Amino acid sequence: MDQWIGKVAVVTGASAGIGAAVTEALVKQGLLVVGFARRLEKLETLSASLKGAKGKFYVKQCDLTKDQDLLDALEWVDSEFGGIDVLINNAGVVNATTFLDDDIADFRNMLNVNFVAGAIATQKVVASMQSRKARGHIINLNSIAGHSIPAVPIGMSAESSTKYAVTALTELVRRELAVANANIKITSISPGYVVGTEILAKAEYDPAELEKIKDLPYIEPKDIVNAIIFVLGTPQNVQITELTIRPLNELL
Repeated sequence: MDQWIGKVAVVTGASAGIGAAVTEALVKQGLLVVGFARRLEKLETLSASLKGAKGKFYVKQCDLTKDQDLLDALEWVDSEFGGIDVLINNAGVVNATTFLDDDIADFRNMLNVNFVAGAIATQKVVASMQSRKARGHIINLNSIAGHSIPAVPIGMSAESSTKYAVTALTELVRRELAVANANIKITSISPGYVVGTEILAKAEYDPAELEKIKDLPYIEPKDIVNAIIFVLGTPQNVQITELTIRPLNELL
């Protein structure tokens, strides 16, 4: 990870769960990390906890469902720090219902957060990296649901469809970067069932529904963080394009 010391990383959805854990780890590794999230108070609490770390954490309030808000935040990072070297597209939501019963506005919000925001950020950050002829790495927090539709006992609307889109986009960008002979890597990280995040709580599932999954094998945010550190630490001639991380004995 020494190759990233002093480099600039952006983490979306940095206020809680995997995003907060990744942010903390990268700052402690010596990176300058800008956290994007809507909840300013949570970002500021995280910032206070990282004072004195090897790197630095910077707060940027941003609503990823608003294109201009995201574009303005990315432009701010470029102007303040000279560009982004690592992009972690982490933000995600799920709707606590079946797709056929989902509300159109809620479905569109999930599509915007899980796919569109990451696509926009990837496009803009790659353009910046290429203009600077910089080495860079983009990591998309995907899911096993982006490769096969898991037989989960609770409704998750079309969450799997949004993750399939992330899988396809990651490979599309990888190929375009290869054609351009760019010095930029892109990786999809696909976890199985993760506990210790707010995604299910924010979806406002009925407690009886969550009882159905309470005994499933699980992994934790720290396991995803370890994977990201591993991926970022690979030699420059090595690109991990897909890393799937499942709990032991998961049957989904």
